[in-house]
Amino acid sequence: MYTRPSPRTRRTRGTRARTTARRTATLLTAAALLVSACSSGSSTTSSAGGTVQAALAALPHATPSALTPYYGQRLSWRDCGVPGFQCATMKAPLDYARPDAGTVRLAVARKKATGKGKPLGSLLVNPGGPGGSAVGYLQQYAGIGYPAQVRARYDMVAVDPRGVARSEPVQCLDGRQMDAYTQTDTTPDDQRERDALVAADRKFAESCGARSARLLRHVSTVEAARDMDILRAALGDRKLNYVGASYGTFLGATYAGLFPRQVGRMVLDGAMDPTLDARRLNLDQTAGFETAFQAFAKDCVRQSDCPLGGRGTTPARVGANMKAFFRKLDTHPIPAGDADGRKLGEPLATTGVIASMYDEASWEQLREALTSAMRENDGAGLLALADSYYERDAKGHYSNLMMANAAVNCLDLPPAFSGPEDVEKALPEFEKASPVFGPGLAWASLNCAYWPVRATGEPHRIEAKGAAPIVVVGTVRDPATPYRWARSLARQLSSSRLLTYDGDGHTAYGRGSACIDTAIDTYLLRGTPPAAGKRCS
Repeated sequence: MYTRPSPRTRRTRGTRARTTARRTATLLTAAALLVSACSSGSSTTSSAGGTVQAALAALPHATPSALTPYYGQRLSWRDCGVPGFQCATMKAPLDYARPDAGTVRLAVARKKATGKGKPLGSLLVNPGGPGGSAVGYLQQYAGIGYPAQVRARYDMVAVDPRGVARSEPVQCLDGRQMDAYTQTDTTPDDQRERDALVAADRKFAESCGARSARLLRHVSTVEAARDMDILRAALGDRKLNYVGASYGTFLGATYAGLFPRQVGRMVLDGAMDPTLDARRLNLDQTAGFETAFQAFAKDCVRQSDCPLGGRGTTPARVGANMKAFFRKLDTHPIPAGDADGRKLGEPLATTGVIASMYDEASWEQLREALTSAMRENDGAGLLALADSYYERDAKGHYSNLMMANAAVNCLDLPPAFSGPEDVEKALPEFEKASPVFGPGLAWASLNCAYWPVRATGEPHRIEAKGAAPIVVVGTVRDPATPYRWARSLARQLSSSRLLTYDGDGHTAYGRGSACIDTAIDTYLLRGTPPAAGKRCS
């Protein structure tokens, strides 16, 4: 995520340096937790009274004349200021229904293939979110961390989707306002706290509407996918080769549904299920985080420095201890050594723990942060994890990640809940899904209820009939994109191959499994998808 939970709690190899890059990449693939994303489609009612979801319809193969200027544009590449990378600006219509009614400018970056062998064209990468900067991901990880043989044969390319980072970013709250927002109590105990939570969500939504009115109706996943096809043409590629992680899988699958004949080699890692509504997405992800926490708990009690219990402590008891610590912070926040005076309360502590669930390589850091907080009354470690998750720097500035995250999510699907009464009714189900995180994640799902723009999308199937083989990757204990989603997407896509990683953490490619990496590299380089039912550990 970046698959992330909502604007409040939100989707390498070998050496220590590469491990750090891998952790960065994992946070960049931490996709839009809670209210992930789906897009336009339709549903009809069957004779039995159930809902039958329609498949996303492919667009006409011929380019509409009104879009010809966009498809015919040439990119003017310039130095990015990052060695080895070039940057350009691409234009796309703000509104595809009215291509002449204004444009949106999209930031594109690439690193040219430099190795020997026949060039394979461009490989577009997207880390997820929604809201994650694909350009940043390319420059910080994919352009240097992808296997050398892949980088030798492909031009590595990224575009920040509309509304994200360098591509006319959605703007909402300033830094101090975001500090207040991220510290809003998402486990309200009384009416006063419920009112404060609703007021915070309303303020966030209203500020997005006020500061980003032009963009807010045009940042859907369908529009971003259509932008990708313009980029394909501008790059001079006949087919789109693509690796998307977390929310990036939904973006890639949407592209395949709209442009099946333009699909080249496509990898969807940490797959999302477009047939689910926002409430079910949130509930499934809540259960996914509980699965990840249980794995962390089993590992923690085997370590000598676990502050949540010693050897023989059950995962249920570890969870109870975690909840007790959160409850303590709810009423008594602790110092965190923050220059702006922030303390570590329950909301930021919960975010710090959730952030560590994306990658098992972060579990040691989480144990250390919990030890400092629980035994030494020092919340700095957990606050640093939360700040990394929110992309807040030491000066109190936030990227637009969480703002774009909400803007895309709230446009792609109708809200999970219409108001606090709906959340209260759902609390038992969410708490059952995760005794540790359930209530907080249920309340965090409320933000789209007050969004100033009505959703344009709804759940649907994506079949992409006629597309070349698409590799769908699922991790068995993935916290943010549960494995069942990968199986569901693989069943929908007419040409899919499901590749399973029996492991922990979010996504699988480049995270230490030689089996996974070899299967994907072989597909990208030779076009040979993994065998049906292939499973790695």
